[in-house]
Amino acid sequence: MKAVPTHRYLLYAAIVAAGCAADLLTKRWIFDKLGMPSRTRDTLWLVDGVLGLTTSLNEGALFGIGRGQGMVFSLLSVVAAVGILYWLFIARAAHDRLLTVALGMVTGGILGNLYDRLGLPGLHWNNGPLHSQGQPVYAVRDWVHFKIDQVVDWPIFNVADSLLVCGAALLIGHALLFPRPAVPAASARPADSATPTV
Repeated sequence: MKAVPTHRYLLYAAIVAAGCAADLLTKRWIFDKLGMPSRTRDTLWLVDGVLGLTTSLNEGALFGIGRGQGMVFSLLSVVAAVGILYWLFIARAAHDRLLTVALGMVTGGILGNLYDRLGLPGLHWNNGPLHSQGQPVYAVRDWVHFKIDQVVDWPIFNVADSLLVCGAALLIGHALLFPRPAVPAASARPADSATPTV
């Protein structure tokens, strides 16, 4: 198979860098503006009762599943990122532009949330039932609050989460629209049509 063209490496790297930067910069801006999560803090509504800004810390994975297992999720994130690099550039999936874009988005999301899980933002907990004051925070910073009246109250999320979801949706769409061709069965040897003479 042909080598992966250089522009695919550049496309992947650009998507990862842009996605991760957008995630980290928005998190920093929101947390600098609104501060650490607090029970008394109100959501800053951009669209009243529908879309707002608030700060939240998630020690688990999607929807808070696996709370307190930050190091496990950090390890899984590293394994996933390495697996993506292998798939794209060793197994050469990067020949497919849509796969390159989708996996670039997923990697950007992985790295944005991994940064938080490793405690790199340097945040510390306030007084609370589960953490003592001043204890380092190893949790993902979330800030987008979406709801519709009493019908939908979506868990608070961030840009990295959006990248992960959109990248996964592209992967599913790719699998449905461009399924891998089935491996053809070995064709049977044609029977000898000659009739033996007696």
